[in-house]
This record gives sequence, C-alpha cells and structure tokens, in this order.
Amino acid sequence: MLTRMGRPALDYAYFDAGFLALAHRGGTTDDAPAEVENSMRGFLAAWEYGFRYLETDVHVTSDGVLVAFHDEVLDRVTDASGALADLPWAEVAQARIGGTEPIPRLDDLLAGLPDARFNIDLKADGAVEPLVDALDRHAAHDRVCVGSFSGRRIGRFRRLTSGRVATAASPVEVAVFALLPGIRRLWPLRGQAFQIPQRHYGLPIASAGLIETAHRRGAVVHVWTINDRPTMERLIDCGVDGLVSDDLGELRTVLRDRDLWEGP
Repeated sequence: MLTRMGRPALDYAYFDAGFLALAHRGGTTDDAPAEVENSMRGFLAAWEYGFRYLETDVHVTSDGVLVAFHDEVLDRVTDASGALADLPWAEVAQARIGGTEPIPRLDDLLAGLPDARFNIDLKADGAVEPLVDALDRHAAHDRVCVGSFSGRRIGRFRRLTSGRVATAASPVEVAVFALLPGIRRLWPLRGQAFQIPQRHYGLPIASAGLIETAHRRGAVVHVWTINDRPTMERLIDCGVDGLVSDDLGELRTVLRDRDLWEGP
C-alpha cells in the first residue's frame, strides 16, 4: 500500500478553471457525431463548441506509438480489425474511425490543440512510458490529468513523473473513499481527482460522503458519463467539481444556466 500523501488539486494548473466540463472522447456535436469518437475531427469540434477539457484514452501499438483510442481492438469503431497491441503504427494509421477519420496519435492532439487540457485514461501497461515521454516532448505536464483502472499502472506513472502531473484516484483509493467511510478520513490519498461513475454494480460511488471527504482532503470529484439534465443538476447540487458527458449541448446549456460555464 502506498503511504505517501499526494499534493492537493489546487497545486496543479490543470484544475484552475473552476467547474470542469469534459468532452467524453470528444463528445458529440453537429460537426462530429458519435460515430467519429476519439478522432481529431471530434476533438476539434468540441474545442470549437467551447470545451477546453477533452477526455480520451491511450493505447500503444506493437512498435511503441501512443494512440488516442478507447478500445483494445479496432473492430467496434473502425473499418479495420485487430488488437492495437499486435499491430504496427503503419497498419493502424490506415484504419478509419466511422469509415472516414484516422486514429490520432496523442502527439497529434497535444500539438494540434496546444491550449486544450486532456483527461487521459491509461488503458494499457505498455502505454505508461510512452505517455511520460509524450508529456516531456510537449512540456504538457500542466495540461493533463492521468488516471487508470489499474492501480499498478497509475502507480508506475506516478513514480515516473514524481508528482509533476495530476492524477486521478486509483481503484483502491476510490473503493476506500466510496465504500469504507470509517477509514477514508485517514487513508493516504495520492490522487488529486476522483473520476467516478454515479454507481458501480448497484453500489453508490458518487455519494455526499465521498464528495465531502474528498474536498476536505484537497481533492476534486468528476463524475462520468452524464448525458441528461436532471442528473447533471443533481450532481452539481451535491457539490461535484466536474462532469464528463457525450452530450456537449446539454452540458453546456446546464452550466450556462448555473453560471458555471468556463468556455466562450
């Protein structure tokens, strides 16, 4: 178990925008339907729509190229097939999301949207070191928050970056804060953000107790993936610090009505 405490969220420039509106895999707009998720077209459309925080995932190809892509395989959203980890970049680069859009490298996103901030989910063990290298190349340490469903993976990323990059709470940290109220006040917290669903297997995760304790410990709470107005309103009332959504129009409208919109 890790025992060293992490720095509070407000020590990181990533969290300086107030309430965070995060476009899930680029989100959906009139210019970028759901079929082109995680494409440069989708991310650019979200940016033009006013979203400054973009959510994505990263995998690595067989020859070490870091790509912004959610699935382990190409089959669901592209016109190609096969596991990313088994294919070289030259082959992955030929695949088209929704039949039209190329798969972006993370380098493409960091360079093509130099003022955007990215919430990045480490989806593969082999992606840890390439992500560290990409952040170094682009001096993007203040522009990202990195999380993972693997405690080992996020632990390795934290060690390699020595606290320079904001990270999301690990699965163990989330479980303790969500389900063990008797010890969460004392548990050593390394992450700066709880990025969580409302519920998991029927158990409440984004509870008032977790939100209150997270804030006391200097962490923020972002909830995914919320696409309806009543739930957005309820979570804002509960004190969450950000929402991840596919429906960019609905989220922008709610945040404008609540004077929480940070975009243009």
